[in-house]
Amino acid sequence: MDQERLSFLALHQITGVGDKLIKQLISYCGSADRVFKTPKGKLLKVPGVGEVTVAAILEGRSFEFAEKEIAKAEKTGTEIIFYLDKKYPLRLKHVDDAPGILYYQGNASLNPLKTVGIVGTRKATPYGKEMVEQLIHELIPHQPLIISGLAYGIDIHAHKQSLKNNLQTIGVMGSGMDVIYPATHRETAQKMLEQGGLLTENCFGTKPDAHHFPARNRIIAGLCDALIVVEAAEKGGALITAEIANSYNKDVFAIPGSLGETYSEGCNKLIKTNKANLYTSVKDLEYIMNWSVENQEFQKKKSHALDLEAFDPEEQMVIQVLQQKDIPAMIDELTIRTSLSPGKLASLLLQLEFKGVIKSLPGKLFALSK
Repeated sequence: MDQERLSFLALHQITGVGDKLIKQLISYCGSADRVFKTPKGKLLKVPGVGEVTVAAILEGRSFEFAEKEIAKAEKTGTEIIFYLDKKYPLRLKHVDDAPGILYYQGNASLNPLKTVGIVGTRKATPYGKEMVEQLIHELIPHQPLIISGLAYGIDIHAHKQSLKNNLQTIGVMGSGMDVIYPATHRETAQKMLEQGGLLTENCFGTKPDAHHFPARNRIIAGLCDALIVVEAAEKGGALITAEIANSYNKDVFAIPGSLGETYSEGCNKLIKTNKANLYTSVKDLEYIMNWSVENQEFQKKKSHALDLEAFDPEEQMVIQVLQQKDIPAMIDELTIRTSLSPGKLASLLLQLEFKGVIKSLPGKLFALSK
């Protein structure tokens, strides 16, 4: 058993040690394994670490839990993906509050060329369902990975329509991998394992308690290139996801609804307050995202021509952003799209230019080399 991975998982199970503090501890100590071998005095110098946390680390009791968790993962065919792994979603890599660990079952890549999040009310109306069907059908030429939350209403309809139209779809859960919620969606969840997958940050056995869902929403927001709100009341999970997506500099869209309708209020408000782009058809998405249908085959050829596995995760992220565009990208746009610091991005662009992967153009523009 890989000691470093076991140590990371054990660290993750210590009460009061969140994702940010884990990354900080590893940064100070050098590795997850060394965190447990670092003297008390040095651990107490790490910002945010107090006596209680140090005592829990040095006791090492969480290793027993970690060993059991890994055994459950192996038994159920679940991958435990750590934030330093190559398979970890690049779109989450630079989100400050991204989970340090993800549990994953499925066959879809977590780093596809295009991703679309679809969220909305749990009390979907016939209009909302019709809009989801139209939306999914119009997205077929782009072959994006569809991401939603497996919940009642808009979420499950998005998953079902994705399966029907042969699009891969991933459900982000607010429970453990072994706790499908709601249970009535188990059959759909099983089908998704063959045409997408299931993803969660929660350990096995975690119940779908209310506080897990806002946390789940940040993963949906972080994973998508574009988030589309189909129906939403004035308050609710869909609007929380939209707020988070905006804070991550993601492109948010909302489908307008009839005035006075409860489950149109949220979408109309997002549009009115400029927190979402108006979505009337896929052409709106294509225009904002620079997703040209005519450019689809060219994008695929560029993607296949470059073996992304040969590049570091951060380099992959820059390449993927440029692959999505049929025109050169400004450095400011790359900074927003990748969430990288200007200094880090400049260094990566220089490295990729030396490797012959990209070219710099006048006006601080960058494009993939032909």
